[in-house]
Amino acid sequence: MRTRTGWRRFWLSFGRGTALAAGLLSAPIAFAQDTHPSEQGASPAASQNPSGNPDQKQQKSSDSSTAKIHIQVKDGHDQPVSNASVYVRYYMPGGFLHHEKLAELSFKTNQEGGVKVPEVPQGKVLIQVIATGWHTFGKWYDMDKDEESVLIKLEPPPHWY
Repeated sequence: MRTRTGWRRFWLSFGRGTALAAGLLSAPIAFAQDTHPSEQGASPAASQNPSGNPDQKQQKSSDSSTAKIHIQVKDGHDQPVSNASVYVRYYMPGGFLHHEKLAELSFKTNQEGGVKVPEVPQGKVLIQVIATGWHTFGKWYDMDKDEESVLIKLEPPPHWY
């Protein structure tokens, strides 16, 4: 059984929580841009391509630094390891509150132990390999070229006595 002061406390805290939630939800709307750049006196063509250079979009995509990675997974005897799980993790800009977020790609090696990773941003890339019967591998690499080849040699698992 609730007392009169118990109900009063409940409704006061409920009201405060509701006000806080409404304030947090309305904050992004208050900071949003109200007008499109084309409505501020600029022509629509100028807002889409301010420099007037039609090749700007193509230059932007070629200027963005990406790397294609070819990963080769082998065992201690230089034999390819097929059907191994390969995880590639890298940081992408523009996550929550404009912080970087960690993106992940997952692959399986082919019969020759190879994996072709599509374009990822240049910089730090984590490559992890998990294969049945082998010690798990993980290492950060600095990707600074357009195309990179990575050779990974798996070690046998430790013996437990």
